[in-house]
Amino acid sequence: MAKHLNGKVGSVEHDNLISGMTPSPKVASGVIAKLTGAAATYPRGAVLAKSAADGKLYLLGSDTPGDLTPDCVLCDEEEIGTDEDVNAAVYVMGCFNPGAITVKEEYTITQADKDALRERGIYLSQVLN
Repeated sequence: MAKHLNGKVGSVEHDNLISGMTPSPKVASGVIAKLTGAAATYPRGAVLAKSAADGKLYLLGSDTPGDLTPDCVLCDEEEIGTDEDVNAAVYVMGCFNPGAITVKEEYTITQADKDALRERGIYLSQVLN
C-alpha cells in the first residue's frame, strides 16, 4: 500500500511582520528579563533592547537600570512573568514591517533606534502590496 507524501502538514497565516527576504530572517535565543510589576504578554514583533547592565532583553522603551540598545525582534508571543526570566526565540537579522512591530506603550521608536537595529542586521521596510 502506497503512502501519500503530499498531505497538508500545517499552515501559516501571513501577519506582515516580515517585509522582505533580504537579509534572510535569522533566529537565535535570548533571555527576556522578568518583570518587576505585573506580568504581561509581549506580542510577536515586539522590539527588544539589550541592557548594558545585565545583558538581558527588555521591551524597547522600558525603564531599566543601565543603557538599553535596540537588539532584536520577538518571534512569537511570550508571557513574561514576575518570577523568572524567559528564554525566547528572537530574530537577530531580517527585514521587518515598521507597522507590525511594537515597543513599550507611549514610546516612539527613534531614528537612533532604527540605526542601532540596522547595525545589527535588522531593517525596517514597508510591505509593498
